[in-house]
Amino acid sequence: MTQPATPPLRIDYPALRNWPIADVDLDLTARDTMLYALGLGMGADPMDAHQLRFVYEDGLLALPTLAVVLCQPMGWTGDPRTGIDRTKVVHGEQGFTLHRPLPVSGRLRGQTRVVEVVDKGEGRGALILTETRILDCATGECIATTESTSFARANGGFGGPSASPKVPRSLPEGRAADLADEWPVLPQLALIYRLSGDYNPLHADPGFAARAGYPQPILHGRATFGIAGIALLRQLCGWDPTRLTAMEARFSSPVFPGETIRTEIWRGDGEAWFRCTVPTRGAVVLNNGWAKIG
Repeated sequence: MTQPATPPLRIDYPALRNWPIADVDLDLTARDTMLYALGLGMGADPMDAHQLRFVYEDGLLALPTLAVVLCQPMGWTGDPRTGIDRTKVVHGEQGFTLHRPLPVSGRLRGQTRVVEVVDKGEGRGALILTETRILDCATGECIATTESTSFARANGGFGGPSASPKVPRSLPEGRAADLADEWPVLPQLALIYRLSGDYNPLHADPGFAARAGYPQPILHGRATFGIAGIALLRQLCGWDPTRLTAMEARFSSPVFPGETIRTEIWRGDGEAWFRCTVPTRGAVVLNNGWAKIG
């Protein structure tokens, strides 16, 4: 007997816009802080004293981009009541603002809300914008705010608003980048980075990656974002993490472990713009980047 076809998922705009996302508590440890930095390739040069500060417990510092993996809710878009086809969701944009330097350890709580759900139209997908406030449980102080945009490729045409409140930053026109920084992506980097919380098999399992249309597992987008943050720290901040207080970018293409990421940087007054490429493929992998530099 032929089974009836499963109807396609469809977003219920009012329900998703007000979706109750559970708070996420985290006991951050120095080990977590070091593991995150190792997952970006920090410490590859064992004699680099600057990198050592982020991967060694003596005087340990937290990378500013650590904020984007702290207290993030996982799996909520997989609830069929959201109407989201999670198999076709990709990471579109990422950003953070630090209200004070990140601790290397402590009890934290993430409070996440859906900011907006944008209808790109039938066959064009939807954008799901979320914001997470990261609180210090000991004081109740908000120490960081992260923003994320997910692109639900199969979910357009539900009748929601068509304009996004998030306007991408434009790179300076008419002049070449002022600085460039290159960072090799170690072949095992995605396998290390996933230990910071994103266990999607797309970043580890060759068979799963092949079914998704990739020749090999790909690097996490947030890892590419973190490597761009390292470039900004190295080129503009003298490795001082307290000077990189905000950052945002748009994901445009995947990175494969074993490649080298080149970050081009345009300097401004208290700010910078950037983009990341993989020169061997001529691919722009991170675009419309902006950062606040103190």
